[in-house]
Amino acid sequence: MEMKRYFETEITRKSARDFLRYIGPGILITVGFIDPGNWASNLAAGSEYGYALLWMVTLSTIMLIILQHNAAHLGIASGLCISEAARYHLPKPVSGFLLLSAMGAAVSTALAEILGGAIALQLLFNIPIMYGAVLMAVFCLVLLKSNSYHKMEKIIIGFVSIIGLSFIAEVYLVPIEWTKAAAGWVVPSLPHGSLVVVMSVLGAVVMPHNLFLHSEIIQSRQWNLESAKVIERQLKYEFIDTLFSMGIGWAINSAMILIAASVFFAQNIVIDDLAQAVSMLQPLLGNSAAILFATALLFAGLSSTMTAGMAGGSIFAGLFKESYDIEDKHSWHGVLLTYGFAIMIIFFISKPFDGLIYSQMVLSMQLPFTIFLQIYLTSSEKIMGKYANSMKQKIMLWIIGIIVTGLNVMLLREMFNL
Repeated sequence: MEMKRYFETEITRKSARDFLRYIGPGILITVGFIDPGNWASNLAAGSEYGYALLWMVTLSTIMLIILQHNAAHLGIASGLCISEAARYHLPKPVSGFLLLSAMGAAVSTALAEILGGAIALQLLFNIPIMYGAVLMAVFCLVLLKSNSYHKMEKIIIGFVSIIGLSFIAEVYLVPIEWTKAAAGWVVPSLPHGSLVVVMSVLGAVVMPHNLFLHSEIIQSRQWNLESAKVIERQLKYEFIDTLFSMGIGWAINSAMILIAASVFFAQNIVIDDLAQAVSMLQPLLGNSAAILFATALLFAGLSSTMTAGMAGGSIFAGLFKESYDIEDKHSWHGVLLTYGFAIMIIFFISKPFDGLIYSQMVLSMQLPFTIFLQIYLTSSEKIMGKYANSMKQKIMLWIIGIIVTGLNVMLLREMFNL
């Protein structure tokens, strides 16, 4: 009996060690959709429409889980990230257009992350936005240049933990109408004039650069070279990692809307500035809430700026049929271009909050290109072998692609009054 118990304990420990070995990539991706751009989108959603747009966080997260899981499958089965696979298996003009548009999405993402971190530095230490933006970019460049993936994962997991704890504390401080929140999570609605905010929430959750980054992180471990058994195990644990990590992101994004709805919407205050959000929180919830908000924003900006840089480096390296390696000039130049263009654009932004909102909307407009590229790559038996998408997976992915494209068409019609 004792021997049986011993072996059962050892098996449990081995399973736990296996699981922990494969945890990490999902957390890196989670950072991408709890970034400052999300903060702006979620605060706008909650302050303008209360609990009504919570459903978009739920829908976006479900789509994100399916897409991220599929992107990871590409990296596991083929040993290629999306950008490499596109370059190898598509005509050069087509892959060039798609990857350059993805680079634009990475720049748009980095813009939001750097700008959000700069706003946090201004709130906490009174550093001007422009100086704060340069400090953010330089600090993240140093972190990226000096750390391996595994070290980066540990740093970012720490940052995400701080962000999560901050929002748990914030939710504890505010009076939430849980009945309305529960309905908001599952009942779709499009209040008049809400489409820009809806699309910014979508772009803030399902981010093109994250799909590229997930496939890159997974393939960098090169488990596909070990054995079919290792691939099967990785496929199993990767889904758990993705589901767990995206669940954390869903909870934190929901918390942002809950806070904005209960504090600002209830007081008829529409937020159009993150600094305004902090100043409004102070008299309503006290000094602790404002400090927690600004601190969490800073860590969100730092961690997501790093992942945006990694994604930009990966996409740019893919143009040269290479995987991400910060010591390689193409990856390094990709990171520099991502941050450099983001800083240049920030210098021309007069209203930082609007810059955050529209940067996320740009992501939603690029997203269909990345989704349909991914569907093509992961449905190809030439690329994926026996791990190519099943009919069920193809149907789910095409439904997501059609929904995202349809929402973008609706947005364009509204913008141009068609």
